[in-house]
Amino acid sequence: MKTGDSVFDRYAPEYDAWFDTHKATNTAQLSLLRRAIPAGGRGLEVGVGSGRFAGPLGIPHGLDPSPALLVMARQRGVETVLGLGEFLPYRDGTWDTVLMMTVICYFEDYARSFREVFRVLKPGGTLVVGFLEKDGEIATRELAKEPKGRFLRHAKFRSLPEVTGALGDAGFSHTVTCNRGFYVVITKKER
Repeated sequence: MKTGDSVFDRYAPEYDAWFDTHKATNTAQLSLLRRAIPAGGRGLEVGVGSGRFAGPLGIPHGLDPSPALLVMARQRGVETVLGLGEFLPYRDGTWDTVLMMTVICYFEDYARSFREVFRVLKPGGTLVVGFLEKDGEIATRELAKEPKGRFLRHAKFRSLPEVTGALGDAGFSHTVTCNRGFYVVITKKER
């Protein structure tokens, strides 16, 4: 997704309000992520949006292509940078942990974003990828709604084999946790 003037910029308050309207879903996802994200070290959320995950999870840094959402993330205490996941503006080996939460479905080249994360992670670093699986319960239900959701109509969902294959191609090893069509893939950059 390109920076600026996207559906996320035009409807940033509506996007952010979703988390309040769907508190149970948000709470469940945060709980799952708390178990997946290692404590300590330098953390970054790629696709930080309005900071609804980075803030509560204590991830101090975030990158996103939406200036409007970055304003909200800063209000939640996240230090932000405008940018794309496919072209991370960080030096090699900068981060201990990177989170990518329900964002790869919006990337033009999600496999490139994994290679970029591999580059900016320290040896032994962890990447946590949360995503709605193609043909999974949640993605299927949401895509069946008419009219299609303002944001998900722009999503391109991937299957678990596609995601883990791209992670392996980028150099990561992986483990998988599933929650009814919402996957969290925890993967390591080997030392």
